[in-house]
Amino acid sequence: MLKKVLVANRGEIAIRIFRTCKELGIRTVAVYSEADRGALHTRFADEAFQIGPPPAAESYLQMEKIIGVAKGSNCDGIHPGYGFLSENEDFAQASEDAGLIFVGPSPEAIRLLGDKIAARALAQQNGVPTVPGVGQPIQDLLTAQKAAKEIGFPLLIKAAAGGGGKGMRVVQNESELKDALTRAQSEAQAAFGDPTVFIEKFIPKAKHIEVQILSDAKNFLYLGERECSVQRRHQKLIEESPAPKLTQLLRDTICEAAIKVAKAARYKSAGTVEFLFDTEAQKFYFLEVNTRLQVEHPVTEMVTGIDIVKEQLRVAAGQTLSITQSDVRPRGHAIECRICAEDFQDQFLPSTGFIEELNLPTGPGVRVDQGISQGEHITPFYDPLMAKLIVWGENRVSAIERAKRALEEFRVFGVKTTIGFHHQAMDDALFRSGEYTTDFIKHFQPKRTLTDEELEMLALAAVLKHTQESVPFSTNSDSDASAWKRPDRV
Repeated sequence: MLKKVLVANRGEIAIRIFRTCKELGIRTVAVYSEADRGALHTRFADEAFQIGPPPAAESYLQMEKIIGVAKGSNCDGIHPGYGFLSENEDFAQASEDAGLIFVGPSPEAIRLLGDKIAARALAQQNGVPTVPGVGQPIQDLLTAQKAAKEIGFPLLIKAAAGGGGKGMRVVQNESELKDALTRAQSEAQAAFGDPTVFIEKFIPKAKHIEVQILSDAKNFLYLGERECSVQRRHQKLIEESPAPKLTQLLRDTICEAAIKVAKAARYKSAGTVEFLFDTEAQKFYFLEVNTRLQVEHPVTEMVTGIDIVKEQLRVAAGQTLSITQSDVRPRGHAIECRICAEDFQDQFLPSTGFIEELNLPTGPGVRVDQGISQGEHITPFYDPLMAKLIVWGENRVSAIERAKRALEEFRVFGVKTTIGFHHQAMDDALFRSGEYTTDFIKHFQPKRTLTDEELEMLALAAVLKHTQESVPFSTNSDSDASAWKRPDRV
């Protein structure tokens, strides 16, 4: 097993990895930018080193600095987490060249699967269906127009590199094509340093289904599927497992297709194979492979009881997986809600500020992977994800009810968050039916929640009312007045 691991990341994912390392007796090293001085993840590691200014390009994306810290602190491994350098084949290769073990797939696998056009071709070669489209780079408007005539509108322009919804544009008709192409190429260049895009048919009524895989290069396992169709700007907000409304036959077929792709790429480590399921045609299509640990991996851990990070570390150390396919026995239902610093009532715009109050939910079947603590400053430099609420229930209904209870306990005061959105989504008829698709947010009508100013006015009104009625003002935490003094800012 590895002896000392640097986690080239921040926030909740760094903390989550540190926890498993501690259980395995592996010493840990954190890195942080100037903006993250004193951040929660730096306090969870055995050692922490500053690597640069706040912008990620000058800190968390600085390969040489990070590798230098790993070597200087006598680490034998680097775990990239997700985002930042996690799917960068050059970082994986540089780590290996420096004599460090990269906790993830090989540089070759990252390179192959990181190119969505190449991954699409690989899937086709192995009998896995892909979304109808043009599997070659689109260089100019003329090529795009030709592709559009071939597959028809609406269509989707996608960046060949990277992920997270960057470099992606839906085009409804030919008049939108030129502008969408320019924007997608520009965004892909800015996000991934590669302007290459391709075109696929846009499937309006689709479910986003993904399969968690694990491999030690000899044994290839699937840990079941997750549904990730609740998204804004092509980025996920709610994930659950198992996916509702899938037949067992379809579930098994999709999981087996994921293993075909993994074997063809000679994949090793944890990864996720993503699919679209066309609810109208009742067909599934390969999308891409995320060659890293997913944000939503805890959903699978909750239903299987398998520590995915532990298996990653075992494989990286040259050991075999500690489980076989017959050991994978999903039980119950799990839901993850991403708690982001965003105003869901204003197009999910980011929110910044100090965390003035933080209360995390607990209780049976509740897990919180947090990346923040009270008093911390939410800056505009990084992803707005602050924490993840994951709940487990014996069935989907009980998981939803548990999520609602936990969301009521989840208090973040100082910035706007998505807590209110999640609570409303849990009560939404379409979500509860399991029939929702990737256009859920488009049709979701959020109810208005109170602002800080309105909460303060209500608190003052409550105090005045008690005073006027000559009733001693109670400081009991169960009183209405106290509840307004400690508002649940959502």
